[in-house]
Amino acid sequence: MSSLSEFVKSADWHNEKHVPVIDAPVTVKAGEWITVSVAVGKEIPHPNTTEHFIAWIALHFVPEGAKFSYELGRCELSAHGQAASGPNSGPAYTDSGMSIRVKLDKPGSLHATSYCNIHGLWESSKEIALA
Repeated sequence: MSSLSEFVKSADWHNEKHVPVIDAPVTVKAGEWITVSVAVGKEIPHPNTTEHFIAWIALHFVPEGAKFSYELGRCELSAHGQAASGPNSGPAYTDSGMSIRVKLDKPGSLHATSYCNIHGLWESSKEIALA
């Protein structure tokens, strides 16, 4: 039996449009609100068309030494130009990004995942230290 982790892909986001890029400070003050953004296609734009799109992005936090993660937020991206008149002719499109405000009381790592309807599940991570 295979594990889901075998199908999760990662790469350098400068060269791969499917990798979720986490934008957050490297060091934060404990208990202070910060904004964390995650974008897919930061360097190479993802098409986000009716045929090829990012369906969702999720962000987790794993405190240093913890045995499991805490889901901080999830964003479902629903408008990809679809319409009754045909593909890519709709009135609305969503870009592949999300921002949330969080406060962290421990150092740890942020983990982002994104799902492309054609190319599957992608991940990235970023270490966060406390000042």
